[in-house]
Amino acid sequence: MPDTPLPPAQAGDRDSETPRLNRRQAAKLRTRQKVLEAARTLFAERGYEPATIRDIAKGAGMSTGAVFANFQDKAELFEAVLTEDLLKLGETLRTAADAETSVRARLLAALTAGYHGSLDQLPLVQAVVARSWFQPVAAETHTRSAIKPLVRVVADTLQAGVQAGELRPDADVRLLTELIYGAWLSNYRGAAYDGWTLQDLTTRIGKQIDVILAGQIIRQ
Repeated sequence: MPDTPLPPAQAGDRDSETPRLNRRQAAKLRTRQKVLEAARTLFAERGYEPATIRDIAKGAGMSTGAVFANFQDKAELFEAVLTEDLLKLGETLRTAADAETSVRARLLAALTAGYHGSLDQLPLVQAVVARSWFQPVAAETHTRSAIKPLVRVVADTLQAGVQAGELRPDADVRLLTELIYGAWLSNYRGAAYDGWTLQDLTTRIGKQIDVILAGQIIRQ
């Protein structure tokens, strides 16, 4: 069922929907963001395990108590950083996909943009993948929810291809999405351990897309 369009918001409506923060609330929000930025920097530089709460607090210019006042533990802080970053990355993928027309071009543009937007944070990517094997069920559920913006770009692109007649009408979009996303994610290992460059990654994911979509594309 499509969303029902809402009428344009009036100035009074916006004021009522977004109440102003008082001084204490604004200060708490600033503190939280400083902690997140410091944590993001350390996770990106060192990965999850080597980044300590003490170092994160030092990077934010505050005490460990101030960190714990905003986050229960390092795991919760990591999840908050992950959620913010993946949401932004999802927007990057969608913008890149929207600039192209064919299914293959849209997928390649989106996934290459994803590499470009995260390749300088390999320890953080490695931490995400490594923790996914050992984290509690609740944390795994949270991670799966956080990656949905990325997966949705792939799924939407494939579904649009079916609707446009580029892909077979019986194409298993869910399976194809899982295969393409899995291939994209696995290539980070080559970047981490074999020194793959952005061009290497682009070439690799392009070939993988071709193999996965072989037999699914309707030749015009």
